[in-house]
Amino acid sequence: MVVSSITATWFLILVAVVVLWLWKLVNWVWLRPKRMEKFLRAQGLQGNPYKLLIGDTREMYTVLVQAAKSQQSMTFLSDDKDMTPHITTFNHHIVQKFGKNSFFWEGPKPKVIIMDPEQIKEVFNKFQDFGKPKLSPIFKLLGTGLANLEGEKWKMHRKIINPAFHLEKLKVMLPIFFECCDDMISKWEVMLSSEEKCEVDVWPFLKNLTCDIISKTAFGSSYEEGKEIFELLKEQEGLIMRSQKVYIPGSWLLPTARNRRMKAIDSNIRGLLKGIINNREKAMKGGDVVKNDLLGILLESNHAEMLENRNKKSLAMSSQEVIEECNAFYLAGQETTAVLLVWTMVLLSRHPEWQARAREEVLHAFGNQKPDNNGLSHLKVVSMILYEVLRLYPPVVYFSRGTKNDVKLGDLSLPAGLQVSIPILLIHQDPDIWGDDATEFKPERFAEGVAKATKGQVSFFPFGWGPRVCIGQNFALLEAKLVLSLLLQRFSFQISPAYAHAPVTVFTLHPKHGAHIILQKL
Repeated sequence: MVVSSITATWFLILVAVVVLWLWKLVNWVWLRPKRMEKFLRAQGLQGNPYKLLIGDTREMYTVLVQAAKSQQSMTFLSDDKDMTPHITTFNHHIVQKFGKNSFFWEGPKPKVIIMDPEQIKEVFNKFQDFGKPKLSPIFKLLGTGLANLEGEKWKMHRKIINPAFHLEKLKVMLPIFFECCDDMISKWEVMLSSEEKCEVDVWPFLKNLTCDIISKTAFGSSYEEGKEIFELLKEQEGLIMRSQKVYIPGSWLLPTARNRRMKAIDSNIRGLLKGIINNREKAMKGGDVVKNDLLGILLESNHAEMLENRNKKSLAMSSQEVIEECNAFYLAGQETTAVLLVWTMVLLSRHPEWQARAREEVLHAFGNQKPDNNGLSHLKVVSMILYEVLRLYPPVVYFSRGTKNDVKLGDLSLPAGLQVSIPILLIHQDPDIWGDDATEFKPERFAEGVAKATKGQVSFFPFGWGPRVCIGQNFALLEAKLVLSLLLQRFSFQISPAYAHAPVTVFTLHPKHGAHIILQKL
């Protein structure tokens, strides 16, 4: 009788567990999505009706395939084209179909598109309410530094890292920028030594240049190990992108050759970084003067934080967190400037009148001498050009955020757990904000600065905006100004007939087929 009673109890518990699990499943795949859809439509937002489990996946696939076919017919950059349908494909499709107040489905989860500058400002300012989406395990292999932290941990890391990116510290790094760029220019001059003009795919050269710069500015005398890290990161990027083409949840755990290689690369990178950091920490303990590289400044700042809060170890970075930050700023620092430089060269090749204006300004400021920080800070035309390139071809084309709590956003009420998408490229080229020529290259928009160009709205934010604006934006812009100035002093350049215009998002916005430019030595 007792055994029978125990069996009955366990049976009831099992039934209750199964019923609860089924309820949660039904709620996840149907009831909650339908409630959310009704809630969003009641506020004037439009989107496709929810389809069980798949959401907009099928339509997304169809649109992406059509966009890929369309882009294949685009061979040369013969005029200024609206590239947004080919870069932010599905966001653009949804906005065209339903208007700016719209949403789409990522499986059973709706994602609201935010394009109103006032609402965007609120999202950036209310960063406690709008958090970064959680990285999948596979993307964590590329680093989980400052940009992906939240709350007190983010505040602490930001405070410690800040000194490394002060303008006074960046000025000291200018000779390294110059040395690395001069090496690249020397290679181009050798290629031009026997002929008047030469066609060069500048994209791999610019990637190697920014790799050299970040290796030397980040790791100082350890830059050879830094370059080894970069090569591993490049391989890791490619493996991750290929694994995402047909992504199956949990596939990361399978013992495939690709997964084993990704884990091995991650282990190698962490080992190299740990070795560099340990050697630097030993040198510091031995009384060696900390060098003015990013790692040295970071370790010095972290050590000062430890001393200030010696009874609160959590208020300083662990060795593992220092490794994560090195990994993150290595990848971000290299990628951001490389894509800014390549699109600047492409657009100045396409618009020789602006290339001539920029060269005239650079020669007036420096002649044939090395650019200095004071002169670089007063390059108005060059700054206008870089801002316009960042408007048309921002390194990152959209931001995603998630609501941590129920929150008001202008006249919208958004429940906790909702995803929002801020399509940077669509906003940067919105005719309602920038005018009918929004897709055209017109640096004169920024003749009186960013605030005047945007009419004080949050409508230009290639590095983010607000309290969480990218900590490395001054580094990237200073590097880009110096490199562009040196190139304008030495070469004129025009687009090659072999150039195929196909911007594609590979973490950042890359030229899919390279950037074939015809160089001529001045």
